[in-house]
Amino acid sequence: MNEATDRRDAIVLGVGGMGSAASYHLARRGLDVLGLERYDVPHTHGSSHGITRIIRRAYYEHPSYIPLIERAYELWDDLAERSGRPVIHRTGSVDAAPEGNVVFEGSLRSCEEYDIPHEVLTGAELGERFPGYALPDNYLALYQPDGGFVVPEQAIVAHVEAAQREGAEIRAREPVDGWEETPDGGVRVETADATYEADRLVLAAGAWNCKFADALDGLAVPERQVLAWFQPKTPRLFQPAEFPVWNLSVPEGRFYGLPVYDVPGMKLGKYHHRDEQVDPDEWNTEPDPEDEALLHSFAERYFPEGAGPTMRLATCMFTNSPDEHFILDTLPEHPQVAVGAGFSGHGFKFASVVGEVLADLAVDGETDHPIEMFRFDRFD
Repeated sequence: MNEATDRRDAIVLGVGGMGSAASYHLARRGLDVLGLERYDVPHTHGSSHGITRIIRRAYYEHPSYIPLIERAYELWDDLAERSGRPVIHRTGSVDAAPEGNVVFEGSLRSCEEYDIPHEVLTGAELGERFPGYALPDNYLALYQPDGGFVVPEQAIVAHVEAAQREGAEIRAREPVDGWEETPDGGVRVETADATYEADRLVLAAGAWNCKFADALDGLAVPERQVLAWFQPKTPRLFQPAEFPVWNLSVPEGRFYGLPVYDVPGMKLGKYHHRDEQVDPDEWNTEPDPEDEALLHSFAERYFPEGAGPTMRLATCMFTNSPDEHFILDTLPEHPQVAVGAGFSGHGFKFASVVGEVLADLAVDGETDHPIEMFRFDRFD
């Protein structure tokens, strides 16, 4: 083992969406912070890439997310102002499904409970207002004007630059081999290049988190995901000003998509694409014809004017918890270690506030944010 370098206040494992935000919020509090990333900053090997990521105030997954998403919006806007980077774009959002389906009903419930401005449209009315959509006439759609997308690569860069301005050190291409608790209750982190010590540790390594904490075994499971961008037959219908981001539940499954931005194609994906659990160090990172056909056939049926030639395919990873809700807590046996894991394919929009939560947990062991439903003890 290498001799440890000078001791830090906090080390962050992983400098993707969550880790970059945690590094910033820790450094902003005056802590001496080291962020360690196994790949580049940013990179395309995990979960925090893909050009655009949906953000929405209407939240069908559970109303408890609403206070967090409200704070996330505030922090994204603050980051955009501080960095000068346009990290968030508002296009409106649509949650649509047959009547009685949770995607519509849950979104409506969250808007009513938290007094979020919204409209309810039929599939026919939605298509009249936004002609890129071709949903069945009797589907119900909740339209919320503040929805939109975050640009993940720009967001990571903005958080890292902000952290560096506050004095944080970020080291890319330095994989972590492991960590252990020190006799005085701190942590020692071993990489191929060096050994580091700190008072606190934040695990924000995405799909690799399960390799650094036994408590996450079976609770943060990586899954292969594929994204597609299809050239629109009528491009004007799929520009950000004319095409809200969307979540759609149909007999073929639950899908999501975004307008044309930085790639000449409408972007879409299917939640739990082909239900492929993977090892993050050994998995098929190349999209194949079956991946493409699955997504293109969906687009042809529900967004026919957007279902032109394939412009791009890409893989990423979900990391799923058993109930598909986040894991935000300290490790049961190591209270000096904060964990952000199990974001289950809907976490990036929250990265700005998750960074704040992880900083709270690392420094104080608790947070004023409402995270009770995200604690480890729910799995007991």
